[in-house]
Amino acid sequence: MFFKLKNNVKVTKDMGWLIPGLEVKRWFLLIFIGSIMIVLGFMVLANVRPIYLTLELIRKAALILPSNFLAALFILIGSIIFFKGWQKTTLSIMDMDSKKGNDSILEKLYRRRKLNKGAKIVAIGGGTGLSMLLRGIKKYTNNITAIVTVGDDGGSSGRLREEMGILPPGDIRNCIAALADDEDLITKLFQYRFKYGEGLEGHSFGNLFLTALCSITGDMVRAVKESSNVLNIRGVVLPATLDDMKLAAIFEDGRIVKGESNIPEQHGKIKKLFTEPEVCHALPEAIAAIKDADLIILGPGSLYTSVIPNLLVEGIVEAVEKSHAKKIYVCNIMTQPGETDDYSVASHVNALISHAKGKKIIDAVLVNNLLPDNISEGYAKNGSIPVKLDMENIAPIGIEVVSQKLIQESKEGLVRHCSQRVARAVYYWYRKTTKK
Repeated sequence: MFFKLKNNVKVTKDMGWLIPGLEVKRWFLLIFIGSIMIVLGFMVLANVRPIYLTLELIRKAALILPSNFLAALFILIGSIIFFKGWQKTTLSIMDMDSKKGNDSILEKLYRRRKLNKGAKIVAIGGGTGLSMLLRGIKKYTNNITAIVTVGDDGGSSGRLREEMGILPPGDIRNCIAALADDEDLITKLFQYRFKYGEGLEGHSFGNLFLTALCSITGDMVRAVKESSNVLNIRGVVLPATLDDMKLAAIFEDGRIVKGESNIPEQHGKIKKLFTEPEVCHALPEAIAAIKDADLIILGPGSLYTSVIPNLLVEGIVEAVEKSHAKKIYVCNIMTQPGETDDYSVASHVNALISHAKGKKIIDAVLVNNLLPDNISEGYAKNGSIPVKLDMENIAPIGIEVVSQKLIQESKEGLVRHCSQRVARAVYYWYRKTTKK
């Protein structure tokens, strides 16, 4: 069986344990030295006679065979026996873990060591857009911090927020599921929604799980950390703030609408978002992650109810602006009725910068450049149209436009971001810009 390394170099499965970067060979040497010391200790306890007999045997063998050949033979045989014993013992202990997937322990170890050295990425957003991005990004690094909006007040999250007085767990739940190693099973479990039962109907298992952990641990941050440990996720998920943040919008006609779930229902043009209370303090861990990041990603997702709410949290915008990280915004493919009707790419970018008080929080915007020929008629019926790329309105503000195919194939003509394509486009842009 062969194990494929970078640049398509193949090595046998057994030899794969000796490849660079696994941090295994040093422990081979340590165990080997320890084994010799133990053997010598037992020989001394036996009045040194075994040492004399062993050396005498080696001396007689050296009279028959060349000493260099004999030494190499002993070292080779001893190393093979030691290595095989250590390997089989380790694999026996870890056997249950290896049965969780088709990958061998060696492949998992190599991948994890490589991902542990990946770029430090901070993804800021919420909703299904953020979880979609995380599914792709985790293939490139384990150093991921997802900063999630906590303004949701609808559905299961809204009920739990109102009844239990906790932060809305829905978006946090989606991100944990997206970053889990065993993503398919975890997603099914966390996304499972009770269809009946007094008090249970409409709730998802993941929301209840996080609510219970929050009650046990005392706060949502600890609950998220403990659930992340249980589910073995790649990275960290953090709420943007621990304050009871509620969203409100001022529309161009002067109306003020409160509540995240109510804002898209007004079908008006949003002038400005604000929060109640007016000042919501950012989680210190979130600020630290932004300062330490190599790459910061905003979006994709609902512009006014998933992405911008994070920028309203005190300290987030300032930290993003001061960070030396590369910064990119992943623009939505289609307009969202009630939020971004008739919005172009420049409109999305301008809304971000406006709510960031004019500070430069992005270096580039990633846009989709291909739509299916059979785009579903349902979009037009709902008032959703493709987001127009108007480069002439973006170029003057000095933001690079990165244009790639970002959608996943769909026979039904649905327009959805492909997590792998989005992650690959973002990461390649980051690598290209860091080489300049």
